[in-house]
Amino acid sequence: MVRMQKLGVTMILVVGLASLGVGASAGAETLTVAAAPSLRAPFQEILRIFEQEYGVPVEVRYDASHALRRQIEQGAPIDVFLSESLQDVEMLHHKGLTLLGGPRQYAQTSMVLVMSSASQATAVSFGEASTNGLRVALIDPKASSLGAISVKALKQMTPLSPHHARLVLVQHTDEVVRLVSGGEADVGIVYRADAINSGQVRIIDEVPVERSIPVVFGQAVVSTCRKDLLQAADQFLNFMMSPRIQKLLLKYGFDPISTKATVG
Repeated sequence: MVRMQKLGVTMILVVGLASLGVGASAGAETLTVAAAPSLRAPFQEILRIFEQEYGVPVEVRYDASHALRRQIEQGAPIDVFLSESLQDVEMLHHKGLTLLGGPRQYAQTSMVLVMSSASQATAVSFGEASTNGLRVALIDPKASSLGAISVKALKQMTPLSPHHARLVLVQHTDEVVRLVSGGEADVGIVYRADAINSGQVRIIDEVPVERSIPVVFGQAVVSTCRKDLLQAADQFLNFMMSPRIQKLLLKYGFDPISTKATVG
């Protein structure tokens, strides 16, 4: 009888603690991650796995990396920054606005030429797109490193191409996809990862390997990270570089990097 009473008390305590959320995720603050729109698709899987295994809820702010960088510079409450380029993270690092070792690479991709998935037009190459008078949608090089890389890709194909092509400059990759899929531009230049995850455009050409321009994605814990979330922020960066997440990124059009890749 006494044993049964003790067992009953124990069960009540266990149930009571469970109802209060006592455990790995008890009272866990939400980790705020500033991320490039390119990560929206893979994050549907990645965040679910992280939250389940680490017990830390994650909130994501998606925006162009240069815009997110400026928010961090202005003190926005962001813990982790995953940029669509290494450059934006390095800029923060040089200003002393990164923590725990600074920037780290977590993925890479390549530049591709796309056209609408519904288009019946004949596919063209980078060189043809820039010399045939087609409307080429791409990110404004003054607005983002992606834009600068896009123009560089055109120049590598044909040195005078930016002068001959009918460039349609926009601020975000989503706008490139929208213009191309809606027929307001004939072709567009985006990251391969964005093209694969869009569903609205199809890849018709890719910068040749021998002329490839490294497109490296960088991440860092930033100076606005809350002290009690530093450990979770560092875990998130390591999680992104783990072999299984690198393998998962492959499915979404990214190229994995060495799990030891870092930038000082």
